[in-house]
Formats: sequence, C-alpha cells, structure tokens
Amino acid sequence: MNENVKVISPTSRQEGHAELLMKVDDDGIVTKGMYFSITPVRGLEKMVLDKSPETAPVLCQRICGVCPIPHTLASVEAMDAALGIEVPKAGKLLRKITLSAHNINSHAIHHFLIAPDVVPDDLFTTAVKSVGEVRKATQFVVDTIAGEGIHPSDIRIGGMARNISPLAKEKLIEKMKDLKGTLENHVELIKDLVYKADFPEDLGKVDVPLFASDKTYGNPDAFDMDKFSEVLPEAWYGDEEVGKRACTVIPLLDGKNVETGPRARMEKFSGFKGKGVTSQHIARAEEMLVSYADVLEKLDELDTSAPARAEYDPRGTGELGIGVIEAPRGTNVHMAKVVDGKTQFYSAIVPTTWNIPTMGPATEGFSHELAPHVIRAYDPCLSCATHVMVVDDEKKILRNEHMKL
Repeated sequence: MNENVKVISPTSRQEGHAELLMKVDDDGIVTKGMYFSITPVRGLEKMVLDKSPETAPVLCQRICGVCPIPHTLASVEAMDAALGIEVPKAGKLLRKITLSAHNINSHAIHHFLIAPDVVPDDLFTTAVKSVGEVRKATQFVVDTIAGEGIHPSDIRIGGMARNISPLAKEKLIEKMKDLKGTLENHVELIKDLVYKADFPEDLGKVDVPLFASDKTYGNPDAFDMDKFSEVLPEAWYGDEEVGKRACTVIPLLDGKNVETGPRARMEKFSGFKGKGVTSQHIARAEEMLVSYADVLEKLDELDTSAPARAEYDPRGTGELGIGVIEAPRGTNVHMAKVVDGKTQFYSAIVPTTWNIPTMGPATEGFSHELAPHVIRAYDPCLSCATHVMVVDDEKKILRNEHMKL
C-alpha cells in the first residue's frame, strides 16, 4: 500500500502558526500525524534575565494574547515562591476569582472558534449572541479585579495591587448571579450542537496519562521537577527533517507525553467520562459551570477589608520558584530564580506544548479531512508555545537548552 503526504500549512482558527503533516494511505486514512508550531521564536524568557523580578509578569503575560491572565498568574506565583513570599488570603482569593472568570470567558471564545464546525446556519446568530453575553459578564469581573483583561496591571508579585471595595464585591456577585441562567443555557446549547455534529466516536482519542494540578486554580506541589524532561522535535516525530521545522521542544512527565486541559481536569476532579473530540468539547462546556461556582464561592469568602498584598524582599532566595496555573487549555508552569534582586533564570512550560504531541496520534486511523477537528478540539495556541532557541554554531544545528539550571 502506498503512502501519500498531506500538509496543511499554516493551519487555521488558532493563535499563531502551525503545520499539520499527515502520512495517508490509498484510502485517505491517516497512518501518522505530525503537528507542530512554526511560529517564529520570540525569546521572552530571555528578555527578563538580569532584570528586576517585577519585570517578568509584565513581559511574560505577553507570551500569549489569548491567555494573558494565566501567564500573569503563573509568573507572579513563580516569583512569589522565588522571593519567599506568603500571599495574603484576600490576594489569593482575588487571583482565584480572576482566573475562574477568565476561564469561563476563554471557553466561550473557544465556542466561537468552533462554531463553523458545529453550529448550523439557522442557529449561528443565536450561538454568537450567547457567546457575547457570557463574555461580557465574565470580562467585567476580570476588569474589575485585575485592572484589565488583556494585560492585567493589578496582578502583582506579593498578591494584588489592591483589594476591591464592598460595593464592587456586591456588584460582582449580582452580575454573576444574573449570568446564571444565560450561562446554563449556553452550556446546554453548545453540548446539544456538539452531540448533533456527530463526530466519529473514536476521533481524537488518546491513551496518555493526565496532568491536572487543581480543579480550578493550580497547585505547584503537583509538578515534580524530578519527573520532568524534554526532547527535541526531531526525536519525537521520528522524522529529522520535519522536526527541524518545529519551534518547540516536547515536554514529558515520567518519560511520557501527557494530556492537560479541561477534559483532563474534569476527569480527574469531577468524575467526567469520555475521550476524544466530542468529549473534549463537552468537558470544556461543563467546566464553565465549575468555574462559575468557584467565582461565587470565592467572592462570598472574600474579606474586602483585608490586605491583598504582602511586603517582600526583592533580593530573592536563590531557590527555584515554581508557579502552576490551570489555564483554559491546560496546565501552565512558570519557573524563576532570583539572586541579588535580579532574575537569573526563567522558563515557561505552557499548555500547548503538553498538548501538541497528543494531536498527532489523535488523528491516526481517520480520514485526513477530519484532522483539523482534532486540532480545534484541543484549541492549540501556538505562539504560546514558542520561546527560545539556542544555536550550536559548531554543529550548525539548533538546540533548545532553556531548561538547564
């Protein structure tokens, strides 16, 4: 049987640029899928070196335009740990409210992204309006607490720039309670449309371990550096020429690729069942309700008279600080080391780098025309995944060594 090669480059409906290369048999069935980022390297992690700790969250929140909140939070959490800071309870609650509201907002954006795949023409206006209503309410929460939703200025090392007022708290609770019916209807609408899309039952299924650190926020204790490793793309994809075009390395836990994101979190912490494209979409929709409940719970717990930010010594402990945040697309890990008031090491392991390798195997055994549905189910954000390269001038090759401490 002959094998042909099908290439989609660049792929569409995602952040950044990627390439999907598929080996296809005579029947049009994918025998091997290779999906990788071709977004140009930017090197944000290198830009923060030898600068004050406060520089890192400002620059690293720009790693991705879709997930600026999770990157800001992962950065300040890493710096908090590197500086030996204990964030006040109110500051922690405000961060958690911000993330849960953002995750609802981001999942709604994802539903707009997949609308051409699952929404019929007669319901398109209804679905888009529903997305807009959900986003407007949750973005208001993020703007009120974090300063703004795109580049949140009030998420700071040590906590938050300030606590919110009692009136703001009441307004946020009222806004979220008013959203309940709309959000529930939105979730049911999306689930119904996804089921009716009738994707093949096994499309996008992967049999890999799950990596989810927390139900809604993030837990650095769940990330074990001793179990973490990275491999170069040419080794992972088994095709050196293909691998050389990729701009990311492949992160592994216990030597294995892992699945992160809403389906992984929902299975681990909420008993969700099912795998594949359909289940990924359903889990993402249902997680909106989990995040919604978390926003109201944390708002109720918040003491608006309590301090939201700790004083700290910016000189640093010299120890590696790890920040772990459950972003919409998966687990986001930032790491930092500060010595004598300057950042000496910084690295980010972003959600997309965990998930990209799962998409290759997830396309295999299906028509190549179905492969883009797998990509959109996992919602890759390629510019998020592209960080730094190191050139070996002697061997004339690229080597990514940003994990060396």
